[in-house]
Amino acid sequence: MKVLFYLFLIINLTSCGVRKSIKHIPEVKQYALEIPEVNKINDSTFSFNQNYLTKNKQQLWELYIKGNPLQLGYNNGALTQNLMQKQEEIFFSKVEGFVPSKFKQNLLRGFLKWYNRKMYLNVREDFQAELYGLSQYSSDKYDFIAPKFLRSMYLHGAHDIGHAMQDLMVVGCTSLAVWNENTEDGDLLIGRNFDFYVGDDFAKNKLIEFVEPENGIPYISVSWPGMIGVVSGMNKEGITVTINAGKSKIPLTAKTPISLVTREILQYATTIDEAIEIAKKRKVFVSESILVGSANDKSAVIIEVSPDNFGVYKVENTSRVFCTNHFQSDAYKNDKRNQKHILESHSEYRYEKLQELLQENKKLTPEKMASILRDKSGLKGQKIGYGNEKAINQLLAHHAVIFSPQKKLVWVSANPYQLGEFVCYDLNEIFSDKRLKNGKFSKSELNIAKDPFVDSQEFKNYEEYKFASSEVNNAADDKDMILTDDFLPYYQSLNPDFWLVYYQSGKYYFNKKEYSKAKIEFEKALTKEITTVPDKENIEKYLNKTKKKLKN
Repeated sequence: MKVLFYLFLIINLTSCGVRKSIKHIPEVKQYALEIPEVNKINDSTFSFNQNYLTKNKQQLWELYIKGNPLQLGYNNGALTQNLMQKQEEIFFSKVEGFVPSKFKQNLLRGFLKWYNRKMYLNVREDFQAELYGLSQYSSDKYDFIAPKFLRSMYLHGAHDIGHAMQDLMVVGCTSLAVWNENTEDGDLLIGRNFDFYVGDDFAKNKLIEFVEPENGIPYISVSWPGMIGVVSGMNKEGITVTINAGKSKIPLTAKTPISLVTREILQYATTIDEAIEIAKKRKVFVSESILVGSANDKSAVIIEVSPDNFGVYKVENTSRVFCTNHFQSDAYKNDKRNQKHILESHSEYRYEKLQELLQENKKLTPEKMASILRDKSGLKGQKIGYGNEKAINQLLAHHAVIFSPQKKLVWVSANPYQLGEFVCYDLNEIFSDKRLKNGKFSKSELNIAKDPFVDSQEFKNYEEYKFASSEVNNAADDKDMILTDDFLPYYQSLNPDFWLVYYQSGKYYFNKKEYSKAKIEFEKALTKEITTVPDKENIEKYLNKTKKKLKN
């Protein structure tokens, strides 16, 4: 999900003024604890008892931890301390860059100091104990923002607050589940893109966690250092969870972060019905679709949650489920916010693209699923520009994952985005003595090869386009910054099918009062596949203003 994550960081992590919550520390005395003494084997491999952290050749970090809740947190924190503190530094440097004014930060702090006051009341005590252990390894550098434990807990609301503040919905995750006649072997197969972009630095240290809790079911989770919640994961029973943001109203107070709801499902559910019961009893503060797959049920459903409603979408007379960013269950049939979102956003477009791809790709295999997750085209193969959120592959995913629940196999994409090699993991082996004997996590003979696109000139152009785009934005906002005559044509040549390059060029010319040139660029933008209705309306508004300027 491409999220205004920086907004979350400013709003959420600077709200630390509620006295009762700010002093809260979970009760952890009931848990036995051995303070980890980490053994550094080399620069990319660390261990403590049976707990390990290592980096594979695809540059994915693999973490294996086990124990009671407090011990899990300590083991996680001790092994990933350097990675976790690096992530914290990325977070807070973004805050400083996004709102450098201390005065504005203080205003936000004053207005929102009460926002997180009830979050800890909505988080399970065992998860709080785990977060407490993990937080002991956080950096001292940011204690002025909030105490370590609360800071760690608030970070788990990043996904939720990022797409909820100011009625935001600038995310575009895509997931699908197929089974029976839709897969080569008839088994359940699930794929997902987690389109969550906070900059390239944020995505560098992907962390694959293999967690064996003292109580509950062992599971795999794909996220980043410092995260105990789950955005993409599968347990040893073959329950899978992936989350897709829905259209949300502004929440009045933080409750249970979605990633902790899905973590609870993985740790304690063995069937779809059990997953539904867990989701039902948790109070959330944003709207979210949770696609749940189940080996035991050989099926998948979408649990749709929001602060005021709850629905479950089950398919009938078919063996496939698609999940983008709008709700499909009867519970939301008359929801005006959801209806408006379907009409105005890119969610329905991607849903239709999935239907099209399933018509073209019969009898899916993990390899065919990977090709669907990597698809960059629009409907009917149209070229819509690289990075367009109407594409299944928006070239910004934090990760992509493929699950085969009945076989207990998981494939995780390596950088960049979902273009790198998909590394295969077998949960039956990992949570057994076999892994301990050979010391290996992945099943390399089942890996899926990297996308050839990653070595193409088009991909190099896209990476250059991202850099050039920030230059154009800066120049448009800075009256004194002038681009050379050949820069904008060069910029557009890097991603010529994308509407945004013409819109940004038009804004640059408009702000420099070169209205004739601006008009040409806005008109070009309107000939392309524009991401959302509000985006199109905004271009039309600029074009009308430009025409008025030319008349005067």
